Amino acid sequence: MTAAIVNSPTQPAVRLVEVSKSYPNGSEVSHALRGVSLTLLPASFTAIMGPSGSGKSTLLNCAAGLDAPSRGQIIINGLDISAFSADQLTRYRREKVGFVFQAYNLIEHLTVAENIQLPIILAGQRPDPAWQARLIAMVGLAGLERRRPSELSGGQSQRVAIARALFTRPAIVFADEPTGALDSHTAADVLNLLRASARELRQTVILVTHDAKVAATADRVLFLSDGRLVDQLDAPTAERIAGSMLALGR
Repeated sequence: MTAAIVNSPTQPAVRLVEVSKSYPNGSEVSHALRGVSLTLLPASFTAIMGPSGSGKSTLLNCAAGLDAPSRGQIIINGLDISAFSADQLTRYRREKVGFVFQAYNLIEHLTVAENIQLPIILAGQRPDPAWQARLIAMVGLAGLERRRPSELSGGQSQRVAIARALFTRPAIVFADEPTGALDSHTAADVLNLLRASARELRQTVILVTHDAKVAATADRVLFLSDGRLVDQLDAPTAERIAGSMLALGR
């Protein structure tokens, strides 16, 4: 079993230093991120918001090691992943972080238990039955271990995806619109699970969303516009978030 990463209370879990990302666009260059710097503490729950095209998903992908920045540093638990080779990034993604996306990305021919175990199996390791049982109970899937994805509701499928993301005991969990396809009640349950993982498992959760009510469940909301970090709210409310988004729209 992959050992849990121990976050130092004095060491940032995530630190971005002047991170930029640009893409060729014909004869021009498109700038998705422009010198973004931020620091996130261990066991924190942060939401990222901004207008369409503001760089939210690009920021998430760079921090998760799915994409490489054009410039700047991305430091995760003291490791500068922006200097990693392709093989190092693959190991980093497999062993150190968890991913939760709007599309659940479950394997249809595998059971709930097998889908949850998949990251460990792919890493050539043996699943920990006690940890699996605790995690399945935590996400409310007890009794559903042998079901296939086609036999699950949307909320249950997202719970499987969350359990799979947490199974390697990652220090960082990235979530990209994880409640976008869910009804409000199920979405609230999913958000409670993510908050519980931050609080009980000491994991740092970074969530991208366009929904003010979803973002209001976070400890802090960061606002992007045109690839720049332009504002933040601590202890946010849906009303304050909506006001900040309205100001960005102007």
